[in-house]
Amino acid sequence: MDMLLVLGVVTGMRSMTAIAALSWAAWLGLVPEQGWATWIAHLFVAVLFTIFAVGEYVADTLPKTPRRTDFGPALTRIVVGALVGAMVATAIDEPVAGGVIFGAGGAIIGTWGGFFVRMTVARLLRRDLPAALLESASAIALAVLAIMRLHHGILIDLQRSAV
Repeated sequence: MDMLLVLGVVTGMRSMTAIAALSWAAWLGLVPEQGWATWIAHLFVAVLFTIFAVGEYVADTLPKTPRRTDFGPALTRIVVGALVGAMVATAIDEPVAGGVIFGAGGAIIGTWGGFFVRMTVARLLRRDLPAALLESASAIALAVLAIMRLHHGILIDLQRSAV
């Protein structure tokens, strides 16, 4: 469940990054989606979420973009974090309710914690753009590491069940 929390934090930092990474992982067969969540494993969905993520990276650097801590953007991040958590929990045969809680909780942490860290870095650098780019790179790196660890855990579970 630890990777659910990390993917939730990523969602709080950049709302579309974790779901795009999960979609690519499912399409590549790294995370076996099943049941109601199989829609995430289609190439069209992975490409669509990637386009949304890239659009978010661009929009995030614009001065007119609303704060992620405003009600609408924050609620969106929490809902997407809960969805990512539910899909990962389904993939690893864990309770969906736990996935929702961990995903949404991580999104809350990523939303407000990421905002605080970004504002601190921007204040230190006296510019927001480098802080925004650093946060985007951090979100991508965390998403990739979480998916890799999730895949590794799935492989270990498969080996244990085969013995």
